[in-house]
Amino acid sequence: MTSLTSPTSRYAQEAIALLASLIRAERIEKQIPVSELAERAGISRGTLHRIEQGDVKCQIGSYFEIAAILGIPLFDTQVSLPSLVSHRNRVEEKLKLLPKHTSKKKSSRKVKDDF
Repeated sequence: MTSLTSPTSRYAQEAIALLASLIRAERIEKQIPVSELAERAGISRGTLHRIEQGDVKCQIGSYFEIAAILGIPLFDTQVSLPSLVSHRNRVEEKLKLLPKHTSKKKSSRKVKDDF
């Protein structure tokens, strides 16, 4: 994995490294040349190489597109497109019920903590 110049959690680093390894292994197993996969994904060969090395600076959409082309499930199991759309719609409905903004409101009351 490439060195990081911005703070990235260990979890995010490991997740990206795992996806990068899955992409590289699947591409090699399916015998797809770098140039062909890059063209199908609409990215440069250099970007594909960076993705296969786990570069956190690459766009997440590129990772997802390559995974989709190679048939790599991004969630626990291979999820169908209708299933993804349905799940996204449920989350969008939930978002409509949640407040539009999050902020810490300062209490106008003074707390009496001297006992």
